[in-house]
Amino acid sequence: MKKVILGFIICFFSFTYIVAQEQPTEEQEVNLEESVHINWEPSYTDALKKSKKENKPVLIYFTGSDWCGPCIVLDKKLFHTEKFKAIADKDLVLYEADSPRNIDLISPEMLEANNELKRKFKIRSFPTLVFVNHKGKMIGYKKGLILTDYYYPFIQSVIENY
Repeated sequence: MKKVILGFIICFFSFTYIVAQEQPTEEQEVNLEESVHINWEPSYTDALKKSKKENKPVLIYFTGSDWCGPCIVLDKKLFHTEKFKAIADKDLVLYEADSPRNIDLISPEMLEANNELKRKFKIRSFPTLVFVNHKGKMIGYKKGLILTDYYYPFIQSVIENY
């Protein structure tokens, strides 16, 4: 009888532990809805001009924003963080070369410009980060999704060697 009662108690507490969830507070809900705003340049040409003016490298982010799972993860876990925003605002010029499947997401001119950049830098997979100087010469390259903490030393090395 004691074993049955002990078994029942263990099952009960196990069940309540698994099912119980902490309800988010209003503050936590607000933080989930807030998003970090990154300043992407509207065109590659604008990014190069800003790079020359401010003496900063350009980070070109090749992505498939509406279909590439790793790109969506990288976008959320790297580009929309305060840590990345602080680095980008201080030391980088950003340009997103998007190749969405839904062609209504960007203009035909932007799609063609992004496809030209993909050909120029021989981009075959997403996500890919390419760093260039103000003349458009590649100075750094990282493809695929890795742990976001590994991107920061790479980004810092590109900035320091610029």
